[in-house]
Amino acid sequence: MDSPFRVLFIGDIFGQPGRRVVKEKLPDLVKEFNPDLTLANAENAAAGFGITPPLVEELLGAGIAVLTSGNHIWDKKEIIPYLAGSSNGRLLRPANFPAQAPGSGLFLGKTSAGVPYAVLNLQGRIFMASIDCPFRAADALLAQVPAEVKIRIVDAHAEATSEKLALGWYLDGRVTAVVGTHTHVPTADEMILPKGSAYITDVGMSGPYDSVIGMEKEAVIRKFLDQMPARFEVAKGDARLCGALIEANPQDGRALSIQRIMRR
Repeated sequence: MDSPFRVLFIGDIFGQPGRRVVKEKLPDLVKEFNPDLTLANAENAAAGFGITPPLVEELLGAGIAVLTSGNHIWDKKEIIPYLAGSSNGRLLRPANFPAQAPGSGLFLGKTSAGVPYAVLNLQGRIFMASIDCPFRAADALLAQVPAEVKIRIVDAHAEATSEKLALGWYLDGRVTAVVGTHTHVPTADEMILPKGSAYITDVGMSGPYDSVIGMEKEAVIRKFLDQMPARFEVAKGDARLCGALIEANPQDGRALSIQRIMRR
């Protein structure tokens, strides 16, 4: 076997603190782990809700190859024409939105060393919008991936842990990794499934942890107490980068290891 293929997946980049900590810590992680491919979920990069075209370019310019997203992808209206007109497709939206939605949920690319890879973006339906089935969408996407593309990374953006885990088992052996996003809380269940796919329910948020999933905690607590409308602002303290490093066999795409990463 050649040297393992390393994928660094960065969890949900949340607001300015998340963007800052990623830009500060990513160069060190690259030196430490020498990833062949760096990916990140960035649907909350713009003040905690959505992402704008300049921020897409900023994060891609920081060394991230492909950006995934989720239910907040449409929060900034200027991203809609960007997705519709994007020629390189390096910002994904969940593939199981209706086909009429702009953008794509699949990216096929090659690393600087010429290794082909695929990134798939799916969104769950439990406690979320009732969109198309992510399981059937995954089947349709994988049918589009050429057989020679062995490295296949799935962002499973979902609320329910059961739905993410079911998707992991469903795709085991057909993809390199199923990486969960959306809930902003890192889970401790990273594993290699029996047929060779790496799995983790949630890689966590890259953003401020002195917060309630990224927002200033006082306003969130007050809303839980009085149930009145409230304006939430991005918190600032204790910014951390969270993610996972996956090692895979480049010849067959089977995962060899997965480890959680957290850097303050």
